Amino acid sequence: MVDSYQPLDHELALDRDCTTLSRHVFQQLQNFGPDAQDLSALMNRIALAGKLVARRLSRAGLMEGVLGFTGEVNVQGETVKKMDVYANEVFISVFKQSGLVCRLASEEMEKPYYIPENCPIGRYTLVYDPIDGSSNIDTNINVGSIFAIRQQQGEDLDDSASDLLQSGRQQIAAGYILYGPSTMLVYSIGKGVHAFTLDPSLGEFILSNENIQTPEHGPIYSVNEGNFWQWDEGIRDYIRYMHRHEGYTARYSGALVGDFHRILFQGGVFLYPGTVKKPEGKLRLLYESAPLAFLAEQAGGRASTGTQDILDVIPEKLHQRTPLIVGSREDVALVESFIQERAREEASVAVKT
Repeated sequence: MVDSYQPLDHELALDRDCTTLSRHVFQQLQNFGPDAQDLSALMNRIALAGKLVARRLSRAGLMEGVLGFTGEVNVQGETVKKMDVYANEVFISVFKQSGLVCRLASEEMEKPYYIPENCPIGRYTLVYDPIDGSSNIDTNINVGSIFAIRQQQGEDLDDSASDLLQSGRQQIAAGYILYGPSTMLVYSIGKGVHAFTLDPSLGEFILSNENIQTPEHGPIYSVNEGNFWQWDEGIRDYIRYMHRHEGYTARYSGALVGDFHRILFQGGVFLYPGTVKKPEGKLRLLYESAPLAFLAEQAGGRASTGTQDILDVIPEKLHQRTPLIVGSREDVALVESFIQERAREEASVAVKT
């Protein structure tokens, strides 16, 4: 006769103390005041959007109208995937019901989306990339959603969203949702970085990693080396250095959230530099670079354009792009050192001529 199953000690511990996302926000803020209630409600809305997108992705290959392109081009000049549209609509629908968010700004929309019925009391703005890495969807590779919460300032209902043109240090919270073998939500409200895993049986995001710390140095560098000859010499010098030294491993998936998630936990550096023709790079400051920079700094890492901390960059327009170098402090500093050395050499040559 087979003995009945006995739960392991760690399973019993999880059953006794399943810290949900909303409970964790209150614990972080150590009060149940209005601000804490707002942030908890906002994170619950983000979690709901993540669950809906995860459900859709899990059945993508079995449903019509989920995979492939829409045939349209977004404000960024990029071909739009059907899941981009779906995920963007999910976030809008979820936050229409929040009562807290007056305005949403997404990389999929040219102008902010206002929710007038929320604006009298809703003083928050959600900025987000609904699906990052959507080119991976049709081949069933990791994708993610990136988000940040900002406090709305002033009466702005004319589509200018001028109060969003502030540095990333004005973010109240930031995070991402990773859709992979499990669905994870990683967030920070300025009190460390914490990861939650979706338990499908409960329908809840449960705390799985608290106070994540990125190693000071890591073995991984993540960059699309197919762009090697489009970069300036400083970045190429860094890549040559990595090729010549042992102990480094290249890992690049083409999905920012997945690549950043690996760096966050294991250390190393992710790069998406500008090119000679497009020095501003590809990634959007408000929707991608600044939220991930917020997380990186909270986990003890850094994020840089190569010459300036990402969180200090003040955007001049809503969809501004920026180069991104993010990860372990030592590894980001190493990339910067090659950029700075090349700049010094070029300045010296310019003086001589």
